[in-house]
Amino acid sequence: MNAAARALQEHFGSAVRVPTDFESLRHAYTAARPFPHIVIDDLFDPALLEGLVSGYPEQWETIEQEGLERTKRMRSALDVGSGRDLVALMHSAGFLYLLSEITGIWQLLPDPYLQGGGHAMMKRGDYFKVHSDRNIAYDTGLTRRLATIVFLNKDWRPEYNGQLELWNHEGSRCEVSVEPEFNRTIIFEVAHPNYHGVPHPLACPDDRARRSFLLYYHTVDIGKGDKITPHTSRFAPQFYRKKKSLLRQALEQITPPIVLSSVRRLIKGKPNP
Repeated sequence: MNAAARALQEHFGSAVRVPTDFESLRHAYTAARPFPHIVIDDLFDPALLEGLVSGYPEQWETIEQEGLERTKRMRSALDVGSGRDLVALMHSAGFLYLLSEITGIWQLLPDPYLQGGGHAMMKRGDYFKVHSDRNIAYDTGLTRRLATIVFLNKDWRPEYNGQLELWNHEGSRCEVSVEPEFNRTIIFEVAHPNYHGVPHPLACPDDRARRSFLLYYHTVDIGKGDKITPHTSRFAPQFYRKKKSLLRQALEQITPPIVLSSVRRLIKGKPNP
């Protein structure tokens, strides 16, 4: 264990199992295909995650885009509940340093409003077709750089589906499949076309759910020469429904999913949950 890893391990105590070789991890992250990512098992103290497994938000926002996405997310950062301690840990300076040592991206900033983050759940029949993530935070204008997903599923079987798939840049082929097992963490670069998703509808029993906890990290990028064009989730070409007009596809690309969900409920005459 080098000096940086030793200092972080002393800082975290038993809450985080700090990897011993940052150089090897950074190489693994940057060299990973189809885009930079790394999967780490048992990163957190299991006791820290146990509360998240048993502590569900009382209310969920169902996110629906016809044929593209059906998932459930917590309604706001105020509903984080059992995730408070994990958020505090993962938003701390020590954890930001850890992410930077692994990825090589420095001056990372967390999102205290948890836009698109926090508790996530998928039930039987739910899915999230292959896409690349929104690249700009909704309100702050910060550039999203990293997504970190902590899986919370015990005794999850492969036949339940729910694997996180990482696809090639053409969005034509799955190259990595990650089982959503308890205390498995994936860190990956947010960029286009870093396609990923859970494209196969879940086939788990009705009384089971695929649980995860998601956080995004950002940079300010002041003074950078490259201009970033803001966009919401971009779905891989083969997952678009052909009957949609180009105008409708464009509107769905620039409108936050939570707004689309509310509009559809109004059209169908259903109240928001």
